Amino acid sequence: MNSAKYSRILLKLSGEQLAGKYEFGVDPDIASFLAHEVKKVVDSGCQVVMVVGGGNMVRGAKLAGHGIRRVTADQMGMLSGLMNSMALTDIFEANGIKTRCLSNIFAQQVAESYSYRLAEKHLQQGRVVIVAGGTARPYVTHDTAAVSFALELDCEPVVKASKVEGVYDKDPTNHPDAVKLDTVSYQEALEDNSIMVMDKAAIGLAMEQNKPIVVCNCMQADNLLRLVTGEAVGTLIS
Repeated sequence: MNSAKYSRILLKLSGEQLAGKYEFGVDPDIASFLAHEVKKVVDSGCQVVMVVGGGNMVRGAKLAGHGIRRVTADQMGMLSGLMNSMALTDIFEANGIKTRCLSNIFAQQVAESYSYRLAEKHLQQGRVVIVAGGTARPYVTHDTAAVSFALELDCEPVVKASKVEGVYDKDPTNHPDAVKLDTVSYQEALEDNSIMVMDKAAIGLAMEQNKPIVVCNCMQADNLLRLVTGEAVGTLIS
């Protein structure tokens, strides 16, 4: 069944979202729920690339110091993203979704090495591709890696998973009167420091290359499917 508006999307998840009810590690219930949501997208005819952060295990920028170099700390963050990607790959496969984990960090015993051509081959064969290890460079977040891979693999749009329904005029967890914004310009997202959905380098790259970003709650059943079939879901940054 091909009902999708988009032929390919990139879904960016944070490590914290994957931790779910736990303070650390991966919540299998969250991962299984995501597997079912992604399967609906794949069944609609839309290919899926995923990038997963590592903040549920290691936050590179926060770890640096006390003898740990920033480069090493960032590399540890990339490795935690790889561990999350490995866990998701297994859980997706257990839920009947053909999935491949491709790593930008040289780790051939645990994942295939990323290349554009290999990712394309897997996507054309109907597999979900999880790109692990960020860009494999320090000082670059998984957010920026997500936009970079969306550009490289021609995904439109970048879907940034959020705990809330989209971008608000102020923090909805602290302000009950916060209003959800349906659309935000790249410039607004860059200049307004209260908009913290993605790091500024990622938004800057998206703006430079005119790559749309949709911020939405992926833990709401059918939200991803509604998005790829053309419904207005979350907040569009463009």
